[in-house]
Amino acid sequence: MSTLDRYVLREWTKVCLLAALGFPFLVMVIDLADKFETYFGRGLSKARVAYSYLFFLPETISLVLPVAVLFAVVFTVGALGRHSELTAAKASGISFHRVMRPLLVASVAVVLLDLGLTELAPGASARRAELLGEKAARPTSSRFSPFVYRADSGWVYSIRSLELRANGAEMRDPIMERGGTGEDYPTILVAAQRATYDTARATRGWTLANGAVRYLLGPGREPTFKFNALRTTTLRETPTALLAEPKAPDEMRYAELGRYVDALARSGSDTRKLQVEQALKLSVPFACIIVALFGAPLAISTPRSGMAWGVAVCLATTFVDLLMFQLSKAVGQGGALPPTFAAWMPNLLFGAAGVWLWRKART
Repeated sequence: MSTLDRYVLREWTKVCLLAALGFPFLVMVIDLADKFETYFGRGLSKARVAYSYLFFLPETISLVLPVAVLFAVVFTVGALGRHSELTAAKASGISFHRVMRPLLVASVAVVLLDLGLTELAPGASARRAELLGEKAARPTSSRFSPFVYRADSGWVYSIRSLELRANGAEMRDPIMERGGTGEDYPTILVAAQRATYDTARATRGWTLANGAVRYLLGPGREPTFKFNALRTTTLRETPTALLAEPKAPDEMRYAELGRYVDALARSGSDTRKLQVEQALKLSVPFACIIVALFGAPLAISTPRSGMAWGVAVCLATTFVDLLMFQLSKAVGQGGALPPTFAAWMPNLLFGAAGVWLWRKART
């Protein structure tokens, strides 16, 4: 890495870190000011509220990273242009594209970081809701009132009671149902009087007792098979997992949401909204590269402009980018465009504009 590369990367890192950490801090201050009475009206301690904001960071930083990269690129490149450093580099035989190469590599690293934070954000948000009393934590040892659990594989479990024991667990009157679309993918209904989970066995799992399996193939076609004991691999969840709070779609990671969408699609449900949400988990982090490609040549379009120009470019680009993501989200959910294509449409448009500006930039 040359001296110029290290200098450019160091200036970029300063601005990127300031924006990536400063914007979330500002958001947290605004959130605390807006909900101060709500939080402390629940009797929460200051330490608990402060601790909850640690779980606020993954989602906030993941959303703000594309903006941080844009600010870093625009201000770094703009400063190089104002101080004639780009002119000196070009005079020495170093092209504009070569000067920007370390910034694009750094943007790729930010994409990987953003993808990791996107995977952490759902669990962190759920934990924060529990700390702030916005989401009740489920009991972890037993539950004697009827409840319903929605599994990732498309199964829905209705359980009368569940109790942990020394060597496992026991549930009463479990009913398992998986919605289907017809004979090729029928609806399956499994009902039993009880089910036991034995941790002492080499292969742990649930065993259903005194029940029946029913296949709904169509009108008048409902074959039923009774059993005294049934060792099932469909019910893969452990007793602890069943007692935990079931995840909503916005609390699922990318792979979990994909399995959930696939199960809903096989049962005939409309999954366009969830497909868009899943695609956005990838398209938003990849916007870091797109805005870097777009912002770098735009920052040298008026090399003598000051900081006000840089702020204006960043704010305008951010506003248009967010607006396009919201519009594409609505278009994908409405069915006007395929969900995945709709989620990536802002990146495609900004990427095309960035490539055009990149080719027009004086090298």
